[in-house]
Amino acid sequence: MVRQGNIDNPPKTPLVPGFECSGIVEALGDSVKGYEIGDRVMAFVNYNAWAEVVCTPVEFVYKIPDDMSFPEAAAFPMNFVTAYTMLFEIANLREGMSVLVHSAGGGVGQAVAQLCSTVPNVTIFGTASTFKHEAIKDSVTHLFDRNADYVQEVKRISAEGVDIVLDCLCGENTGKGLSLLKPLGTYILYGSSNMVTGETKSFFSFAKSWWQVEKVNPIKLYEENKVIAGFSLLNLLFKQGRSGLIRGVVEKLIGLYNQKKIKPVVDSLWALEEVKEAMQRIHDRGNIGKLILDVEKTPTPLMANDSTETSEAGEEEEDHEGDSENKERMPFIQ
Repeated sequence: MVRQGNIDNPPKTPLVPGFECSGIVEALGDSVKGYEIGDRVMAFVNYNAWAEVVCTPVEFVYKIPDDMSFPEAAAFPMNFVTAYTMLFEIANLREGMSVLVHSAGGGVGQAVAQLCSTVPNVTIFGTASTFKHEAIKDSVTHLFDRNADYVQEVKRISAEGVDIVLDCLCGENTGKGLSLLKPLGTYILYGSSNMVTGETKSFFSFAKSWWQVEKVNPIKLYEENKVIAGFSLLNLLFKQGRSGLIRGVVEKLIGLYNQKKIKPVVDSLWALEEVKEAMQRIHDRGNIGKLILDVEKTPTPLMANDSTETSEAGEEEEDHEGDSENKERMPFIQ
């Protein structure tokens, strides 16, 4: 989304993308307390994370648990902080509730599933590409194909709907999500991946996605006892100054990690020179969990039948999203 210009006010090019990283402290500002050179840390960065050396304010830096690897640490902050904040700070997840999450095989989707498992009797409904179902079936109670009529499937299982909808798609899914909410249920929009259709920004797809968003009537929300919310971790951190709140969330998450209740899901490791192929894997929806750029990794020679051609934008992208060959480009790192 950053590359296509779908993010508000990105820096002018050339820029280095990336909002999270892990590594070793090499230098400290004069007033920095609590950290020493050599500490293993993970951090949020307002761009520039895809680099060998990164500088960021100390308020966005956190120490890594001793038994957490650097790839796990790089996969940890964005996904789990996003999932935890939505579930517990906004939607107040409690015992016996039900949650619908899109892109259940992605990084946030898997973090949501793991965090829901820490609360008794939570039912998870998830959508994902069919070829991912076998790998993630144990983490989601009810799993549907991403192109299926999930509204009818959910209502067939739970006639009342669900308590929480976590929507990273936007477009027509906004209205569908609101229609599935139980009274006092919460719908949270935290992304708009339907606007990403190919290698370049498609203004047609952008306009179509927003046109499909159901216009929200506050009186209807009042009458139906429904809550609609939005969540942007990057804005909360870098524009709204809530790093203290996020530090508290990270501390709770590290506690859950140390108790072995949650664990980052790393799909695959890539050299910096392989960023094009890594991005293509994301476009093809081939990943389960996070893709990690490893500055110490040497590029992997591509197989003869391994395509590095960029996909076409728009409808042709849909044709190969479920192509099982795409997901074999790199082995999963479990």
